[in-house]
Amino acid sequence: MKSIKDETLGMWLGVLGVAMFAITLPMTRLATGPQDAPQLSPWFVTLGRAALAGVLSAIFLLVTRSARPAAHQWKSLGVAVLGNCIGFPLLLAYALRVVTASHAAVVTALLPLVTAAVAAWVLHQRARLGFWLCAVAGSLLVVVFSVLRASQTGHGFGFEWADLLLVGAVIAASFGYIYGAQVTPSLGAERVICWVCVMALPVTLPATLLLWPTQPVATSSWLGFVYVGMFSMWIGFFAWYRGLALGGALRVSQTQLLQPFLSILASIPILGEPLDLVTLGFAVAVVATVVIGKRLSQPASAGTGAVPPTAPAPRRG
Repeated sequence: MKSIKDETLGMWLGVLGVAMFAITLPMTRLATGPQDAPQLSPWFVTLGRAALAGVLSAIFLLVTRSARPAAHQWKSLGVAVLGNCIGFPLLLAYALRVVTASHAAVVTALLPLVTAAVAAWVLHQRARLGFWLCAVAGSLLVVVFSVLRASQTGHGFGFEWADLLLVGAVIAASFGYIYGAQVTPSLGAERVICWVCVMALPVTLPATLLLWPTQPVATSSWLGFVYVGMFSMWIGFFAWYRGLALGGALRVSQTQLLQPFLSILASIPILGEPLDLVTLGFAVAVVATVVIGKRLSQPASAGTGAVPPTAPAPRRG
């Protein structure tokens, strides 16, 4: 049995991991810059942060003498590469050139629900009707928020195109999380993220050097880039996974609900974004659907015998 000391440490590590992931949104916008004052390109930020994490991961795997994944594990790791190393950060980076980090925090707050929905589909589990109703309600809240924001910023009464990128980023991350979770019990949590980053190195490292910016880039943008490469893509997962192991996945995973609010709060000092009560209100409403949906996400009956993920996936940045 876990001691109270271990559970407390696990909870704090979970909070630390979630805080690191939450700061990803403002730091990514800091790295790419807004549309009217661009800094690092979204492609460079995406591939460069994965390359930085890949180099650190290779060192970690060599120092710990980690065994290579088995042949049947490469497919799941490959999907995680496409979803978590490429899809999520690339779509997020392009979206954050258009919308604020606080805006993005509301849309990406759907990630736990979408991840559960992908798990139900990939792992052939049947979720309760209440879960799907919560998923629909949360999605409708995001649509209403996007339409409202588009009309307020003069883009017309319609769905903001950058929100489509954010939705795509959420879907990509969800698939990456679920397939990565399938090999977590055998590989170990920290080694999954390391192997994912190392697998991408043959593409990300040469591409980073090829895309290296030739124009002057603000120091703050480089700091944002280093943050998303070291903390969002790598160090954050060590704290998160260790917290899940010590404190218990069910208990520690609830700290994910803090993430959209931490992202909104972090955007104030980092980017100078105002505290928008409408954005905060929609974030509360979306998180409420996530809370209820998570309680109803347990399968109504046994599925096909597939092993579910051992730990809920964090909203990676």
